[in-house]
Amino acid sequence: MITKIGFVAGDIWQYLDKKPEGALLRELCRDIDDPRDYLLMSLGWLAREGHVIVQETKVPARGPRDYKVILRKKK
Repeated sequence: MITKIGFVAGDIWQYLDKKPEGALLRELCRDIDDPRDYLLMSLGWLAREGHVIVQETKVPARGPRDYKVILRKKK
């Protein structure tokens, strides 16, 4: 399971690397072909390690709140 979480974290990293403005959690779940549980575990791991920034956001057109995920760039 840990290996799978690592692979999904790599998929998230590559996805966000192509989107410098970041992406909504909904977009990640839609565009990355892995189970949502693995996406959330991998995202938590990336956040804990300081590789991504997760910001709560409310998208008026979509109703409920969502989360914007941005890849933290090294300086």
